[in-house]
Amino acid sequence: MNTQLSPNIAKVKAKSQLRLKWNQFWREIRRDSFLYLFLAPFLICFLLFIVIPVIMAATLGFTSYDGFGSLHFIGIDNYISLFTQDIIFLTKAIPNTFLFALIVGPGGYILSFLFAWLIHQLPLRIRDYYTLAFYAPSMAGGVALSVVWIATFSGDRVGYFNNFLLEMGWINSPVIWLQDPKHLLNIMIIVSLWVSFSVGFLAMLAGLQTVNRELYEAGRIDGISSRLQEVFYITVPSMKPQMLFSAVMSIVGTLKAGGISTQLTGMPITPSYSGHLIINHIDDYAFIRFELGYASAVSVMLLLISYFAMRFAYRLFGSKEEL
Repeated sequence: MNTQLSPNIAKVKAKSQLRLKWNQFWREIRRDSFLYLFLAPFLICFLLFIVIPVIMAATLGFTSYDGFGSLHFIGIDNYISLFTQDIIFLTKAIPNTFLFALIVGPGGYILSFLFAWLIHQLPLRIRDYYTLAFYAPSMAGGVALSVVWIATFSGDRVGYFNNFLLEMGWINSPVIWLQDPKHLLNIMIIVSLWVSFSVGFLAMLAGLQTVNRELYEAGRIDGISSRLQEVFYITVPSMKPQMLFSAVMSIVGTLKAGGISTQLTGMPITPSYSGHLIINHIDDYAFIRFELGYASAVSVMLLLISYFAMRFAYRLFGSKEEL
């Protein structure tokens, strides 16, 4: 008799607990309704510009749509084509994106921390000037790209880099750096490292100022004898939230950096797809070929790559509660 009633009793208990949690949730919403009023602008923007576009992209990924006609549901055909027939995606976009991300992501992250730490050692009266100098390239963005780097890697004798190499006698004729498939991706990596001192750099600089100075004194008593040991045993563990934020910003910035090749070369598709990243592949299919369903499938794959990369960052710098 007990064996027949126990599952029903368990279901009733589960329903009552669910009802209690739901009622408690709404009581907390009503209690903190004034706070949610302040959050409303962000929540509305997040819903309009993040949640809804992601849902639309995930939906369009299962359709064939050119932006003008009607939607045609084709199931997972876009994803099958992506991994079986799209040679450019498999041989250019993915390898270029991973190479670009593996160098620019960790490289820019390490450089941001290194220069933030060095600037933090400077006297307070000049610290802001150095911070502005390092942060300025990320603020300039496309303007700096077009003015500084295009002039630097110009393919004639007047280009700064060609002129320097010719003066030194290391080359005999100018190199068309931005149109040469052998050099374009390397130049994109250099430029991206140059503009990598963005919000993550400022977060690290702010995090360094929050480290308790008494920890350094306690560390010296416990045997820490060098600045490098202070960084590894005190500084980095004390600013894990800022390190995590900077890592997430670095990942997002690296994976969405498809505009660099277009700004440098002036073309949506780079020569021989040498600087072709996943973002360029999405732009190609969405705004040139008008295959919005296929472009949405590619964007969903990029979203999944970004998600797993951020989970890796959380595992490195997040607390146990955030995993």
